[in-house]
Amino acid sequence: MKVWVVGHSGRDIGKHKSKPLRKPRIRLNMTAWIGAVILLFCVLIGIVGPFISPHPPDEIITTVAFAPPGGAMLMGADYLGRDVFSRMLHGARMTIGLSIAATFLGFLTGMALGFTAAETGGWIDNAISRGIDILISFPPILLSLVVIVGLGNSLTVLVATVGVIHASRVARVSRAIAMDIAAKDFVEVARARGERLWWILRREIWPNSMLPLAAEFGLRFTFSILFLSALSFLGLGIQPPAADWGVMVRENMSGLLYGSWSALLPAAAITTITVGVNFVVDWMGKQTGREISEELLK
Repeated sequence: MKVWVVGHSGRDIGKHKSKPLRKPRIRLNMTAWIGAVILLFCVLIGIVGPFISPHPPDEIITTVAFAPPGGAMLMGADYLGRDVFSRMLHGARMTIGLSIAATFLGFLTGMALGFTAAETGGWIDNAISRGIDILISFPPILLSLVVIVGLGNSLTVLVATVGVIHASRVARVSRAIAMDIAAKDFVEVARARGERLWWILRREIWPNSMLPLAAEFGLRFTFSILFLSALSFLGLGIQPPAADWGVMVRENMSGLLYGSWSALLPAAAITTITVGVNFVVDWMGKQTGREISEELLK
């Protein structure tokens, strides 16, 4: 039996060599670069801030409340005469550290619940989904108020409370993403091979959901910063004399009447890191949309 190759000679066939597929490069645009620089700078300050602080956060430097910047106080004094610059450096670790811890806790819990509900289905999916709906029905500030009044406002309670609030939202998003991925052919093939649930989640669903979930992580991190700062501002979060940006805004509100910037500086820090994270999240959201569009075109 002869096989005829139409339109190609032997030399032509030799010229057509298969080329390895190149993985597309992920490039940050200018806005994403600005957001990444802001975020890395704030995280760096949170790590090294207490070590480069010129004064302890609770040390009273002067007896003049809301003293202007000068001398040993780069940003002036607060309402008790403490160095605002030193408290800003110490507050960065508290604000950013607690926000990262609460976001990680909520994200890990929510991903586990959402992926399990999507892959198992049946009564397990219904039970998890109804529990998520119950948690989401409570306003976050009301739920936090009930928990903090009952259990106290220790750091563990604050992180756990915000983590539970995150978990309910992340579980719903994770379930939707996992259900979309679970309908793909490669997941069906894994089920047909007899792979276990944990293997499918770890090797098939999790790697293909990282990009959209990374964008969701950025949003949850922003919410953690704003929510913990709001709790501190209301007197429900970090308690004095601990340094926290939300506490600093509440403590020095009266300084606005005297022209002091001691309340505006921590508020500006909260705004800056929030804007930086949003810049990165917007870029990641565009990348997620591009990847989904490319997948649909295949």
